[in-house]
Amino acid sequence: MKKIGFLSFGHWTPSPHSRTQSAADALLQSIDLAVEAERLGLDGAYFRVHHFARQLGSPFPLLAAIGAKTRSIEIGTAVIDMRYENPHYMAEDAGAADLIAGGRLQLGISRGSPEQVIEGWRYFGYSPGEGEDDEAMARRRAEEFLDLLRGKGFAQPNPHPMFPNPPGLLRLEPHSEGLRNRIWWGAASNATAAWAATLGMNLQSSTLKWDETGEPFHIQQAAQIRAFRAAWKEAGHSRTPRISVSRSIFPLIDDRDRTYFGRRVEDHDQIGFLDQTRAIFGRGYAAEPEILIEQLKKDEAIAEADTLLLTVPNQLGVSYNAHVIEAILTIVAPAVGWR
Repeated sequence: MKKIGFLSFGHWTPSPHSRTQSAADALLQSIDLAVEAERLGLDGAYFRVHHFARQLGSPFPLLAAIGAKTRSIEIGTAVIDMRYENPHYMAEDAGAADLIAGGRLQLGISRGSPEQVIEGWRYFGYSPGEGEDDEAMARRRAEEFLDLLRGKGFAQPNPHPMFPNPPGLLRLEPHSEGLRNRIWWGAASNATAAWAATLGMNLQSSTLKWDETGEPFHIQQAAQIRAFRAAWKEAGHSRTPRISVSRSIFPLIDDRDRTYFGRRVEDHDQIGFLDQTRAIFGRGYAAEPEILIEQLKKDEAIAEADTLLLTVPNQLGVSYNAHVIEAILTIVAPAVGWR
């Protein structure tokens, strides 16, 4: 049994070819797709966070709205860029959204990817500390966020408060018990995956990672997952971690599928550079169901993970994405042992 969710970047563009022509379209359709995905039996609704872009940027109002409109589906991010976040304010927002959702948040956080502007976090009022780069700043903030989610008091109370205080040092409120165990780290390397395991975070491995061995993407990603599990075991955590991978998967079962994806999805890995680092980008999958099933059986990283996030083309609208999700759940998933 494998958990399956969708991952939306929440793109919008004022184009006649887009079903999401405004930010309002992208947000409201994200809620509608989560509701429909829950009805179809999908396990998760996840959203990418980008700043200074025509994409979803502020996750917690969206997560809270979905939490209020659904009952069982996991609601998460993949990922929130910690270079842009105030850990204290984020802990309050996350606690509130998780309580609204009844404890269903699964928050992916990370250093993030290159953004639309140069050092965009500086416009938010943040800058690395002495001796830090932006990656170290993101990790430091992640550790602060994790510590705050433990719910321990740390702030000295006012001796003459406006309202009565509980005894002892005060914590941030609202606090959601259990959220600390539902934080994931988006890792691009084996080393950062091991670091996340040491801190007790779950692992999100996306459709790219640093090209560390020159092997095919899914083999490198499977090795990253094994490195994460080894570090988790060595750290001595008592619970079993969660691990997700992301894939673009499109069964070609009708003319719409063939028109959109019959020729457009890359069927091989690609090499590129992010911040002067060589990266490998995993292939997409689009084929007739019987071919697609055989291809997916050979993906070692999907086999290693307990959770699969399906990247969805949100600009094609809720109805089409629900069609893709249903095809994967009813045709593909049973045939490859995910259901």
